Amino acid sequence: MSILLTEGAATANPLSMLIPVAVLFIFMYFFMIRPQQKETKRKNAMIASLAVGDTVLTTSGFYGVLIDIADDTVIVEFGSNKNCRIPMQKDAVAAVEKADAE
Repeated sequence: MSILLTEGAATANPLSMLIPVAVLFIFMYFFMIRPQQKETKRKNAMIASLAVGDTVLTTSGFYGVLIDIADDTVIVEFGSNKNCRIPMQKDAVAAVEKADAE
């Protein structure tokens, strides 16, 4: 009789083992994966809306004005010196202030 009781207690319900794993994946989706996807969509929309004349902040912390846009690069003019024009990738743009906002 005691052998039957120990065999029955040893076999656990597989559903009770899957519930914590499912809760973990749901937690990871809502707190890690979904916010990252939203941020990626926001950044892609910002890069797609770049226009000549926009004031941009680069990832290195410099403010400049866009003077030309190519497929995957932009040319940014920094400061009041008109000779300081630097080509960089579109991904290097961290924030945009539209020229129309002023």
